[in-house]
Amino acid sequence: MTAASSGSHPVRTEQDVVLARQQVRKLAVSSGLRLVDQTKLVTAASELARNTVIYGGGGDMDWEVVEEGIRKGVRLVFRDEGPGIPDMKLAMTDGWTSGGGLGLGLTGARRLVDEFSLESAPGNGTRVTICKWS
Repeated sequence: MTAASSGSHPVRTEQDVVLARQQVRKLAVSSGLRLVDQTKLVTAASELARNTVIYGGGGDMDWEVVEEGIRKGVRLVFRDEGPGIPDMKLAMTDGWTSGGGLGLGLTGARRLVDEFSLESAPGNGTRVTICKWS
């Protein structure tokens, strides 16, 4: 697997969430994702970027366009230095929320993408990696 291009985008304010969504849409289009897959990736990215701001106190979105054989994809990593997730199993339960949301952020994002990885521990921040393939 090779990275065709990559970069990083700060995710610290609501405006950064909007700009991250726009960046992800451009990446999805340039990677040849179908419209429905573009929408899924942008939606997942929006949820994760918002979580980064609200629960993680802000962080970064690293992105890369990846190639594996004939297929292309977009890999995104959302990382923060926030309080971390104390109970990963509970956090990945539909309907559970640590705030006032619907509790669909992490589990919803996981359903929208082809690859999903969550790393977190109390006091060590959170890192969520997602990938959508064309």
